[in-house]
This record gives sequence, C-alpha cells and structure tokens, in this order.
Amino acid sequence: VGAELTCTMAEEDETGIRILQSLRGKICEAKNLVPCPGPNRMRDCFCTVSLDQEEVFRTKVFEKSLSPFYGEDFYFEIPRPFQYLSFYVYAKSVFQRDLPVGKVAIRKDDLCKFSGKEHWFSLQPVDPNSEVQGKVHLEMKLNELITDNGSVCQQLVVRIIECQGLPLVNGQSCDAYATVSLIGPARSDQKKTKVKKKTSNPQFEETFYFEVTRSSSYTKKSQFQVEEEDIEKLEIKVDLWNNGNLVQDVFLGETRVSVKILRNDSSHRAWYLLQPKDNGNKTSKTDDLGSLRLNVTYTEDNVLPSIYYISLRDLLLKSPDVKPISASAAHILGDICRERYEAVLPVVRLLLHHNRLVPFVSAIAALELEQTQEANTIFRGNSLATRCIDDTMKIVGKSYLTVTLKPVLDEICDSNKTCEIDPVRLKEGDNVEVNKENLHQYVQKVFNSIIQSSMSCPTLMCDVFNSLRQLATKRFPDDPHVQYSAVSSFVFLRFFAVAVLSPHSFHLRAHHPDADVSRTLTLISKTIQTLGSWGSLSKNKLSSFKESYMYDFFKSFQEEKCIEEVKKFLDEISSNESKESSGVEESVVHKEGEVHKRAQGRKRIGKKNFKKRWLRLSTRELSYHKAKGKDALCIIPIKNILAVEKLEESAFNRKNMFQVIQPERALYIQANNCVEARDWIDILTKVSQCNNKRLATYHPSAYLNGHWLCCKVSADNAPGCTPCTGGLPANIQLDVDGDRETERIYSLFSTYMNKLEKMQEACGSKSVYDGPEQEEYSSFVIDDPQETYKTLKLITSAVHRLEQEHAQYKRDKFKKTKYGSQEHPIGDKSFQCYIRQQSECSTYSI
Repeated sequence: VGAELTCTMAEEDETGIRILQSLRGKICEAKNLVPCPGPNRMRDCFCTVSLDQEEVFRTKVFEKSLSPFYGEDFYFEIPRPFQYLSFYVYAKSVFQRDLPVGKVAIRKDDLCKFSGKEHWFSLQPVDPNSEVQGKVHLEMKLNELITDNGSVCQQLVVRIIECQGLPLVNGQSCDAYATVSLIGPARSDQKKTKVKKKTSNPQFEETFYFEVTRSSSYTKKSQFQVEEEDIEKLEIKVDLWNNGNLVQDVFLGETRVSVKILRNDSSHRAWYLLQPKDNGNKTSKTDDLGSLRLNVTYTEDNVLPSIYYISLRDLLLKSPDVKPISASAAHILGDICRERYEAVLPVVRLLLHHNRLVPFVSAIAALELEQTQEANTIFRGNSLATRCIDDTMKIVGKSYLTVTLKPVLDEICDSNKTCEIDPVRLKEGDNVEVNKENLHQYVQKVFNSIIQSSMSCPTLMCDVFNSLRQLATKRFPDDPHVQYSAVSSFVFLRFFAVAVLSPHSFHLRAHHPDADVSRTLTLISKTIQTLGSWGSLSKNKLSSFKESYMYDFFKSFQEEKCIEEVKKFLDEISSNESKESSGVEESVVHKEGEVHKRAQGRKRIGKKNFKKRWLRLSTRELSYHKAKGKDALCIIPIKNILAVEKLEESAFNRKNMFQVIQPERALYIQANNCVEARDWIDILTKVSQCNNKRLATYHPSAYLNGHWLCCKVSADNAPGCTPCTGGLPANIQLDVDGDRETERIYSLFSTYMNKLEKMQEACGSKSVYDGPEQEEYSSFVIDDPQETYKTLKLITSAVHRLEQEHAQYKRDKFKKTKYGSQEHPIGDKSFQCYIRQQSECSTYSI
C-alpha cells in the first residue's frame, strides 16, 4: 500500500449516482535513459504524474544515474474527467528549464489492461504539438447571400463560443486565442480571435464569415447549393494558442470539422475535444529513450443512492454475530477473493464506520488461533485476521504514528549520519565503532519514542490488542508469554517496524529515502523488531539474527531494563482499563504544503496580490508561513473557520482556487493542482465540521470593486447566495463513505460470482457426502455447510439486485447521452468506446 494523497470528489448526475475515480500506483524505476552529451553522461532525474497536462505528483530527484530507482507510491482521488494519465521523466537543470527525457501516456480506457501488476513501458518523445488538453465549443452554418451583381452565393459562418479546461502554461493560466481556417484543395483562409487574458476557460463569442464560391455555378442554378464533391474537400480547422508576447506562442490543441457535416443540416453546434497537431500522427521512427517500470491501478465506482445498499450492508454488518464466523458474509468475501487484500480494506472500513470491527476481528482471530498448534507461531501468516488488524492499525493509527515517530525519523533522515556496521559494506574512511554508536543512538531514540507513547495509542487499537491478549491466553493457558507475543507481533513487527522501514508509505516523509538513509532505516527496523518481539528468554532473540554483525550490535541492548520496558508498554496498550489523559491533547499536523495566497487586506495600504506561502493545518489551527520551518505570519483557530469552499476561476482568473471563510474575511488560496485543491478543501471541511457557527450559504466568487462578482450585491457582509457543501460532522481519522465501501464489496462479489456458486456446490456436497473433500472445493473454509449456504444465498440475492440497478442506470444513461455535448465532446475516444459497448449490450439484450 502506497503513500496516500487522499481527497474525495464525486461527479453526480441527476439520478443521484456518484462517479468516484481513484488511482493507486507505484513509480518503481527507470532504466537505460539517454545519457547527457559531453564527458559527464549521468543525469539528475525525477518523474511526474499528470492528468492530461496537469501535474499532480512528483518524485524526488535521483542524482547521477541513467537507471534511477524511485520506489515511490502514490494514491489519490481523481476530482475531474481526464483523457490520459501520463508519466514524464525530466532531467533536472540548474540554469534553465528542466529537460523532458520522455513520457509514458496511457489512455483512460487502457488503464484496466495494466491494473495491479508491474509493467515496463518504453519512453516516448515529448512533442510540444501533442501536449494538449481541453475542449472547444463551435457553431457552423451555411447562409445564402445575394451579391451586388445579383448572383446567389453561400457563406460559411463559424462561431467560436468558448473553450474549457485549457492547461496551465509555465504554471500560469493561458493568454488564449484561436485561429479559424477554411481549408480546401485550392484555398486556405485564416482568421483570428482576440486574446483572452489569464484564463483556462476563455469566452470568445466571435463569429467569422467565409465565402464559398465556384466558377460557373451562379448561372446554372437559381438556388445555389454547395456541391457534394466540394463539401467532401472543405474543412474548418480551429487551433488554440497561448499568446507568448515576447516568446514563441505555445500550441494548445486543434480540432478539424468537415464542412460536409452541413450537407443534411444547415446548422451544426457541438463541443469538440482538442487534439494533437495533425492528430498526433508521426511516421518517423524514434530513438530508444529508455523505459519506466510502473504499477498502476485505476478504479471507478458508480455509487448508487444509499437505499440500494441496505440489504448487502446489513448482511455484512451482521458478520460478527454469525456462528461460526466462517459462515459470515465478510469472511466469505475474504475466502473467495484470489488476493485477500482486495477484500479486506473495504470490509475493515465499513465495519469500522459502524462500530462493528472489534467483535469481527476477535471472531476471526479466535478462528485462526484454533488452527495454531504452537504458541511461538502465533499470527505469523498473512491470513484474513492479520490483514484486517494490519489495515485497522494503518487507518486508526495514522496520527499515533505521526506523533510517535515523525520527529525522530525527521532527525534521522535530515542528519544522515553514517550507520553502516556490515564490514562488507563499509566505505573507505568509515569507522565502524563510530557507525555503531550513531546507530545505537538512533535505535535508542526510536525505541524510547515507542515505549513512551502508550497514552497516544488510539482506544480502538487498545481494544483490539486487549481482545488478542485474552484469546491467546485462553488458547495457550500454560504459556505465560503468549499474551505479550500476540500483541507485539502486531504493534512492533507489523506497525512500528514497517513505518520505520518505509516512512513515506505512512505519510511520515514526503519521498522514498535515498540509498544510505534507507540502509540506516533498515538496520533500525531490524533492531526494533527484535527488541519488541517477545521470547521467554532474552537470549532467544539473538538467534533471530543471521548476520554476526547484527548479533554483536544487539548485545548492547540486552538489558533487563529493555525487556521490562517493552512488557510495561504492552501491558498499557492492551489493558482493558481506561487510560488517564494528561489533559493536554497532542497537536497533530494533518497536512502542509506550498500554496499561493492572496493578501487578505488587513492593512489599508498595500497591494492585494498573490504570494507564495507555506500552509499548515493541525488539529488546532490553520497557519501560513513565509517558508517551511519559518514562524507563522497568520494563525486561524479551527473554531473560527465558518466554511471551506471552491472559488470560481473567474474571480481572479486562476485555477484550483478555494476559500477559507472566517467571521471577518475570507482567505483566498490557490493550490498547485486539482488534486491538491480537493485535498485541502476536504480536510479543512472535516476538521471544521463540528464548529457551531458554520455557514449555511456562501459566495462562490470574490468581493471586488464594491460588489460580489457572483450575485452583484454591494454590501460586503451580505449573506451568501449559494448553499454550502459538506455533510454531517465526521471523525477526521475514521472518515468513511459507507456506500462507496459497500459498492466496492458488491463489485468484488460480482467479479467472483463463479466462486460463490462453486462454494454453494461445496456446501451441498459436504452436507450430503461426508467423505474426503473434492479437490476443487478444498480452498474454501466451510465449517457449517447449512449456515454457510444460507449466507451465500443472501449474498447472491443482494448482488443480483444491485446488478439490475446498475444495468438500469447504464441503460438510462445511454438513452440520455448526446455525443457532442459538453460532457461528451466529439473526439473523446473513451466515450466512443463506451457507445460501442453499450450498443452491443443493447443489441444483446434485445
């Protein structure tokens, strides 16, 4: 599971169905990149992820390599429609703009082909004429005119109405203009619109006229008509450009429309998707630019209104009460999925949301313990129980990890002291004794942070650990140590040690650490695992090290004090007694990053311009700073936030704007991209949802030049003109969309319907025939055939009902769909594919 850049956004149609898109993946490595010219052939490279032309993620720079290893995970919700997911490799440049080495561009429709598996992709050249994004709204018609000499001719009228979604150019909104050309075998007439400054959605509203003339046509016909052979050869070409002023204009995209579209209708109006120049056709063979190894999983959830999920959701929520637990819907889902991690996360989140997780985890842990023969192998495998507890800790323990480990990990990663103690790996000039001392200090700091953190451990994690402790003691009553090993196998081995090893995966660091720091973290993680593991005698721990140097190093920690500290910590986090709070809640940083902020106008004199600032959100306050680590320029207590909403682009001609509304004024902020903007809005909304004075309405645009741009009201304190978004108050740590999780579980059941049917057959076979199990049924866990069969019938019934609702939605959507509308512009290949699929489905159903 990768580092998460979480934000929530849904496109919702008039049926109330939410379309939620998300992307999870990993940028693994590049190899055989084109070397630099000159004697120093190595490059300093980084990789970016873009939705069309909008960058939404960037790795750190890997220095002096033609085969850089990144190892960086990403996860984010996709808050808008897109055509291509692209990965760019750039060579870092000190004195000029970073140089694109190559790219991998995957069409949205093709993402499913690569889902969940690593693939090597060849890098393609980055051609400025193919880097396009956006759509244009056109209207064309033929008018009949009588000329001064009385002859009849026709005039082609082309109206450029507007564009939407044009890309940022060098981080700024476009200064866009369009050229309109009528092209034929013997003509090429071109006209040009005015430049629209600083906007990604320019409103042109300009009309152009082209005379369509032919020799000897006027006398032959009293009514002029464009002849078919001429129509076939004429086309309108619209090019979008960014006005470069003193530098070269930048191509933004083109669309071509044949005039023959007017053959049967004298008027045509539609949206067109902008295409690469000459539709991106290139015949020349490109050089080998290298390749990029990626793992990408794209998910699209069509979430129905809540009422449709009641039967399946209730069936899943009853899982903890089903006897035996293997006959429950949640356990069956884990049983039939080929890779159980698919099923675990939505089940954990749904049960967590409805306070049903602890009894379910207890039940499946008890089932696993029944099958465990020796106490020293407790919870060793990758079972449904261990996966559920792992995911529970990751979801619930996010802030706990941040408070406990982030300060010490920041120190380790930033100071980067040499800690290598393997004689084989030592570099020239290294002193192994100094390295041992450095490593010992780091391990001691991490260890102390952990054992002193019991007061910060979330109550739900404590409840799970308490249940595990009691179950383990009941299963192995003669082993006094099993009550501790049951807890330490999770909290040390699967939680703290993993977070130390991969801090970027837990939001503790922004990027994957470099090779030296990564090696230090590996050594610390190994030692922490061993310090935290629970054996009957401390000398047993030494046998866990295969390497002699680790054996020698660990001897320095073999003190009774360490063992007692671990025992005390495990007692505290697995006790069923309520913890006494110190009364001071630890402030946790939820999110921070660079933004552009508009001056709030607190000073009478001074220009209200946009400035780069470091925005920081904690559990108590929102603050902005001149730079990271600097003192706060302004602090806004969370209780003073009345609403957090999008700001219309037209307010300041800037994309990705949002506003934090306070009693006296609004703070206007521009995020770096659409994902970041959505992320900030979501998390600010969540932390402020419980505020008593939250607004019911707001102004979607700014107050400028004496009035609100949205409603034109002149009073600056006028009530808002638009209802606020945002739902009911939610726990920031456990914010779960129950319907979305149930939809994902339905999708899994639907995908593995053949296994559900096989399982039903296995129940029947087991009930009738009590002999040796048939091989095809051996993978299923069936402790009670009758109870399992009953649950399976309820699952299939609920899944079939949801399948019918989804099929009806698709049919209704297909009927209402119009090609050339704003939602489905002409040239959208993904939509063309959808039309083809739906047509085939309609034909098949008929």
